[in-house]
Amino acid sequence: MYLPNTAGRRRTTILFLAPSMIGLIVFCLIPMISSLVYSFMDYDLLEGNMTYIGFRNFERILTGREFPKVLVHTLTYLGLYLPLILITSVSEALILNKSFRGRGIFRAVFYTPVITSWVAAAVVWTWVLSGKYGLLNQLLAAVGITGPSWLNSPDWAMPGVVIAAVWKDTGYYALMVLAALKSIDPTYYEAASIDGASSWRRFRSITLPLLSPTLFLLIVINVIYGLQVFDSVLIMTNGGPGGATSVFLERIYKYAFKQYKMGMASAYSWLLFIMIFVLTVIQFRLQKKWVNYDA
Repeated sequence: MYLPNTAGRRRTTILFLAPSMIGLIVFCLIPMISSLVYSFMDYDLLEGNMTYIGFRNFERILTGREFPKVLVHTLTYLGLYLPLILITSVSEALILNKSFRGRGIFRAVFYTPVITSWVAAAVVWTWVLSGKYGLLNQLLAAVGITGPSWLNSPDWAMPGVVIAAVWKDTGYYALMVLAALKSIDPTYYEAASIDGASSWRRFRSITLPLLSPTLFLLIVINVIYGLQVFDSVLIMTNGGPGGATSVFLERIYKYAFKQYKMGMASAYSWLLFIMIFVLTVIQFRLQKKWVNYDA
């Protein structure tokens, strides 16, 4: 942090930085340190008793039957959500990048789910994904396909949650991709057209390489988001049916505020932090092989 040489300017700088620094310390650093301390404690929030037990909370989680299922469910969500959100965001951005009548209205319509609260969206999608009267199953029935009972099926509950999440988030990330598309010099496409390159070849050889920094940002953001998915799972399935959609933050929430086991909740949160940190480091290492910053 830069501090000026003169005492008066230093005091002024510190005065203006103080509100942000106090907020950072009170709402970020202290809770992080507290959760790290709690992770080594047997801490029951109701009883108020706190006993040091070392790494026993981590041992209970890693050797228990619950953790592998939670890990698999979280990675399943991420594995479904990440490619779908990338495909839909890029596709929507490509459509909105074209000139057609009513483009501004379409942009507003596509962005509407982003500003919709998850409570309202969950109510709508619970109806859409209903097994008997759901709109999605009625559409599938129209083409001769019998749809599953999405949110009540252990096999289909997670895909149902992913569909709702992709619907809600696509507009936000599409705007990021659209901004990147607008920054591409059109002379690249003109030169490729003169050389006889097809639309697919222009997309593969020009658009994707020049979008790679934005796509890398989207991947990093959505890997972190996917591992921390919470609101959609809690509202739509509450971790069910039969624990089929139990994920890390859902477990952390229930350990902390349902069972009041703050030690276990804190240990779960630090395991999640380690996973996010490792995957983020791997992504930054791998980005050197495919991200193009030259244009």
